[in-house]
Amino acid sequence: MIPKQYSCILLTLAVVIPVWSQEPASPFPAEDKAQLFVDQVLVRETQGISFTLHPAREHPENPLVKADQPWEGWRLELYGNVIHDEEDGLFKMWYLGEETETFPNYAVYYALSKDGVHWEKPLVGTVQTDKYPSHNVVAAEIILPSVIKDNKDPDPEKRYKMIGWDQKRHGYHTWVSPDGLHWNPFSQEPLCRGGDVITGYYDEQRSLYVAFPKINHVVRGHDRRVFWLITSPDFQTWSEPELVITPDLRDDASSLARIEEARPILDVPDAPELMRTEFYGVGAYPAESCTLAFPWMLTINNEARYGNQEGPGELQLAVSRDLRHWERPFRTPCLNRGKPGEWDGGFFVCQSRALPVGDEVWLYYSASTYTHGTPCLYRAENTGRHTTHTSSIGLAIWQRDRFVSADASSDGGTLTSVPVTFTGSRLELNARVREGGSIVVSLLDAAGKELPGFETSEPITGDNLRHEVHWQGSPDLAALVGKPVMLRFTMKSAELFSFAFRKQP
Repeated sequence: MIPKQYSCILLTLAVVIPVWSQEPASPFPAEDKAQLFVDQVLVRETQGISFTLHPAREHPENPLVKADQPWEGWRLELYGNVIHDEEDGLFKMWYLGEETETFPNYAVYYALSKDGVHWEKPLVGTVQTDKYPSHNVVAAEIILPSVIKDNKDPDPEKRYKMIGWDQKRHGYHTWVSPDGLHWNPFSQEPLCRGGDVITGYYDEQRSLYVAFPKINHVVRGHDRRVFWLITSPDFQTWSEPELVITPDLRDDASSLARIEEARPILDVPDAPELMRTEFYGVGAYPAESCTLAFPWMLTINNEARYGNQEGPGELQLAVSRDLRHWERPFRTPCLNRGKPGEWDGGFFVCQSRALPVGDEVWLYYSASTYTHGTPCLYRAENTGRHTTHTSSIGLAIWQRDRFVSADASSDGGTLTSVPVTFTGSRLELNARVREGGSIVVSLLDAAGKELPGFETSEPITGDNLRHEVHWQGSPDLAALVGKPVMLRFTMKSAELFSFAFRKQP
């Protein structure tokens, strides 16, 4: 987090109108994509089924990256991004260090890893300084560097692209680079109004650059940090901001519960009239059929002693099918908080886009020992810098698509989908079935009548990301392609994370 305030900048930009899909929603086009249960868009009816959020598993070696170089200062944050560069066989990280005498207005740092766990800080810095002839700083006066590698751009000078906040020009801007180390300004004017926090990525399915800028907005009587959506087909011309992610009454009602978790490390007592929830940033993960987001929650308990607001942070989970309309069925952390005093007991931010790595989803994040208003952010002397307070980078991991499950106990339950159409020729389930349990699948027509040959599948048992469903007699599932069907899952002692009609390999 950056303990500074910036005024809004109003500019006139060329207007881009995003083209959003207006396909018919019923029957729902499931195609051959994994359909998750983070939202319940495809759920028509349930009996004896509950839905469960599965927080990430923290890597046992966390924190993986710490402030251990003199030019990094007393803390570092993943106010940036990590990419898995398969072409180079490397994980690459762009992150933020604390402002120091040498880099008084923040800087972008660079790290490399062969396995994504053990990181090196190569001395490839491209910013010249008198004090440190060698370092790993690749850009100065930039924060929130959302870096994208674009192998499709014919111009090698634009192989790497960056979306971020320009500390010198005080605006959201873009940069390009041939190697991720030498950066040149690209945008001439700010992408939109707002101040300091922006995350972005390239959406391959939509062929759009997507960014979420922070633009304050009044919600329930408070001027709050909220997030808007801008997109670009060419990285040059951006759409007008559209408000998409805001806190609500449900968030505010649970504020005190979140505050109590961090009570021992809060610097000021509560002011009930100021207590509220805001969004500090947004990480994203484009899944096959939806986009997941990881909102950085800030729960404010009072004004801080040295300006800004005090309060803890956490990461939660959101989901959208179109980037504009977001659901947040769960209002609890998708990544567990450490105890007060531990490295991850205070505030959380994450990379701009989570990574698919094999059969896992990796989310790099930074966490701190302090909260948003702790004096160490605003005063250097006698506030715990270099001693009790710091911020470091860790790794959170989910098995692929295992964010939310539809669960049945040993008493059993059923889940029936809405009518869908599909393009694949075999059905896969991502499911975990406990001993003595099972999942049986029936296919129905849109009126709820069982389809001949697909009345009762062979039972699914065990734990597999890709259970293949079979019916006795091996009826031809491909014969149903393009026709509306409903799926009925009869479950016992089981967790169902997703289903997909896959094409033959």
